[in-house]
Amino acid sequence: MTYLSRFLNSAARRPAVLLVTAVACAALAAGQSPRNRSGVPAEEEPFFHEYRGVQIGWASEDVRKKLGVPADKGDEQDFYVFSEKETAQILYDKTTHKVTAISVDFVNGATGVLTPQQVFGAEIDAKPDGSKYKLIRYPKAGYWVSYSRTAGDSPIVTVTLQRIGQ
Repeated sequence: MTYLSRFLNSAARRPAVLLVTAVACAALAAGQSPRNRSGVPAEEEPFFHEYRGVQIGWASEDVRKKLGVPADKGDEQDFYVFSEKETAQILYDKTTHKVTAISVDFVNGATGVLTPQQVFGAEIDAKPDGSKYKLIRYPKAGYWVSYSRTAGDSPIVTVTLQRIGQ
């Protein structure tokens, strides 16, 4: 059994993983529209364009040199555990082995949690339940960026960069 399987199957994390998966699916569905969630045309240059120095389009070998050995390594995806409260998934194209998506999860209490200001350059409005969500497409850069924060006392923050056309 791989580390990822044990991580995903632990009873304590199962609700969080299901919630993060639901949010990620919503982000992917929203990413299929020709404009961002606010209906305003996207800016030309993304404010947030890398995570820990890794960018969309990087070769898998370069990612592993930069981030180290992943907890779960594969041809199409690497899973990194930086702490009990910060994980990242790096997805690769099957044929080119270049980064097509980066998704980072921060569990409540993590240090260095990304903020909307760091991702978009400005705060985003919270929903009545305290959750936050925003997705902006950057066609010129070739990818979209989303920020999601769950509601409640133990929020999970997910930041995703994904190549357009996935």
